[in-house]
Amino acid sequence: MNRITEIFKNNKVLITYLTAGDPDILKTEEYILSMASNGSDLIEIGIPFSDPVSEGETIQNAMGRALSKNINLDDIFNIVFNVRKKSDIPLILMTYLNPLLFYGYGRFFKSCKEVGVNGIIICDMPFEEQEEVKCFADKCGIIVITLIAPTSNERIPILTKQAEGFVYLVSSLGVTGVRNKITTDIKTMATEIKKITNLPIAVGFGISNVSQAKEITKYVDGVIIGSAVVEIIERYKDHAAFKLAEYVSDIKKAITVGSKIL
Repeated sequence: MNRITEIFKNNKVLITYLTAGDPDILKTEEYILSMASNGSDLIEIGIPFSDPVSEGETIQNAMGRALSKNINLDDIFNIVFNVRKKSDIPLILMTYLNPLLFYGYGRFFKSCKEVGVNGIIICDMPFEEQEEVKCFADKCGIIVITLIAPTSNERIPILTKQAEGFVYLVSSLGVTGVRNKITTDIKTMATEIKKITNLPIAVGFGISNVSQAKEITKYVDGVIIGSAVVEIIERYKDHAAFKLAEYVSDIKKAITVGSKIL
């Protein structure tokens, strides 16, 4: 069993996201460790990109701030390397395809393996084209996470065929960002996915508070929270560690106590 799937064995999982380099490299390392110590079970590290088509305003702005400081992939690999000195929490890079193309697939996944990256999400890569990078990822033991959107009902059997680690179920149409209400029928989609695969399911896009997290984890194995974390970092900048720890701890407690998949 790989490290990513293993975290789902005994409890509901909290996955959190932050953008590498926002507000700076050292603070990114600090904030990863703060969340890892206070309830996050897995952390997604966003690779800043100039045209993040899946992201809402919050994460777009975070990527803009990071890019204005000229952060690059080598900086991000160094962040992971330094985090690995202090934590064994599973780490996933969340990216678009262009940075990988520019860096080179072989070089990219070799670097992932060397520093201790566990998985990758490529937001704009169609499932049918995954093999383009998957051969490099497999060689280096890096898991490629599959996303399933609310409009993917008829494609669920195809999308889950090669899924590994966990299934990333997108809660809402559109881009990332905090939402007051999740309108997708998560229970029905999760039921259909579980008919086909034994992989755990985590839901992301729009989840931001305790009540949403508790409700969603009645039906799935974990929640993914990004924009709400990035908003805390944007607000508190160099002093966000305590607020992140408090926020992550509250969410983790909420999905741990009395949670049960229906």
